[in-house]
Amino acid sequence: MIRLRRLRRLRDRPVRRRVRDAIAEELLGDPRSLAVAFGLTAFMFLIGVDYYAATLPEVPTVLWPLYADSAVAVALGALSLATLLPTVGSGDSVTETPANRSLAYLHTVSFVWLVQFGLWPLVSLNLAFESYVTAPDAWIYYWGVLGSHLCFVGLALLFPAFGRTTRGALGVAGTLGVANVAVDYWFGYHPPLLYEPGVGLALATLGIAGFCVWLASRSFRRLGAEPARSRTVR
Repeated sequence: MIRLRRLRRLRDRPVRRRVRDAIAEELLGDPRSLAVAFGLTAFMFLIGVDYYAATLPEVPTVLWPLYADSAVAVALGALSLATLLPTVGSGDSVTETPANRSLAYLHTVSFVWLVQFGLWPLVSLNLAFESYVTAPDAWIYYWGVLGSHLCFVGLALLFPAFGRTTRGALGVAGTLGVANVAVDYWFGYHPPLLYEPGVGLALATLGIAGFCVWLASRSFRRLGAEPARSRTVR
């Protein structure tokens, strides 16, 4: 009955938003499914940490969050999911999760980083396609990386169902994207690759970052743009 009431609330929303909200409700809307999502993010985080662990000592500690970008993106995504716990635990719809400025910053940066570093391997690995598909364990280091990182994108696309954004949050996300490009390609602390990246990958990464900020601006509703709805006392 609770799930039916939630689905009825979706009928007066635009079709795209209705579909997204219904998927978010199905995948994140009860404690069991939310726990599965947490488990998957934890698994991807451990894989990310393992990928960067051997090279972390070569990078200044202060730059680790910008260097180990995929692992940080998944960690931010897990934090965003954690904000759903009180809502899901109370039986409310994930689309009714309370919003405030701090959460808007968290969800926006999480979204941008998950999408950015979910799409980045499509460019970075395919710039040396032959090297990756013919390398030992290519099924892990090419197909496995592409598949797992596209899961980042799928997860992030659910965040606008419960999150909001602000101009400041979008600005911070864009600034972090530029800072990541500077750390990776200006200072040379780029993720381990089978080739030495050049200007092409740097510009592509910057373009992906800009696209992700634009997508966040289009996908999230603005904080405070909708009047608060009073809840019916049961």
